[in-house]
Amino acid sequence: MKTIFQSLILLFSISFISSCVVMSTKKYNALLVQKDSISLGWEASRNKVNALEGEIVSLRSDTALLNSKITELEEKLKTLDENYSALKLNTSSEIQKLADDLQKREERLTEVEDILRKRDEATNALKDKLQKALLGFQQNGLSVDIRNGKVYVSLTDKLLFSSGSIIIDEKGELALKELAKVLKTQPEINISVEGHTDNQRVVNLGQITDNWDLSVLRATSVVRFLTEIEKIENDRITATGKGEYQPIETGSSPEIRSRNRRIEIVLSPKLDELYNLIK
Repeated sequence: MKTIFQSLILLFSISFISSCVVMSTKKYNALLVQKDSISLGWEASRNKVNALEGEIVSLRSDTALLNSKITELEEKLKTLDENYSALKLNTSSEIQKLADDLQKREERLTEVEDILRKRDEATNALKDKLQKALLGFQQNGLSVDIRNGKVYVSLTDKLLFSSGSIIIDEKGELALKELAKVLKTQPEINISVEGHTDNQRVVNLGQITDNWDLSVLRATSVVRFLTEIEKIENDRITATGKGEYQPIETGSSPEIRSRNRRIEIVLSPKLDELYNLIK
């Protein structure tokens, strides 16, 4: 731009010198106006160039800043992509693990339900066998029922013992023999013999001091008969005394007291398989 301006000035000067002798005042003034116009144009152009150069510098700075931000954002995006991929992988792994755990739990639940179903079937079958085997004694104070998945054979004391006695009488032995026949065919059944009394105080029974003693000794008599005479395995059977504290009915009438004085033989299936499943 400066070179162009200098060329114009030189041209103007030559023209001026070559024609100064014959140039009129009017033409001279026109040349001056032209010179001023060229000077103003050159100044405006120079200012515009300076402004453009400043703008170029600013744009270059902005471009560098934007490139830096783009690079930073690209790095963040790369990190986010890596994190997302890792999270997606971990989430898929966790979901699969949860699905596997759920499937295992459902399988265990199915096994437990199957075992419980078999237990209930076995319990009902055992009840039917006992009812048939002990049918002749049911009018003499014997009953068979199911409670909480267990079979309860309840024998009133008059079916087994004389009043105040812990020795099983002949009628009671017959009932226990029939019971033992069924139990010998059910080796997977655990046996618990529970002695129960009424709430009347024990009197004139020698070394038997209270209902606790009476209930325990009567349960023990039944256990000894089943193990020593009928040869039921000792490790299948236990004896406990409940005294007067688990009555069938509350009250003090002779009928209620008679029902509360009883031996209950509780039969429950061995649940080792079930216990192993739920450990």
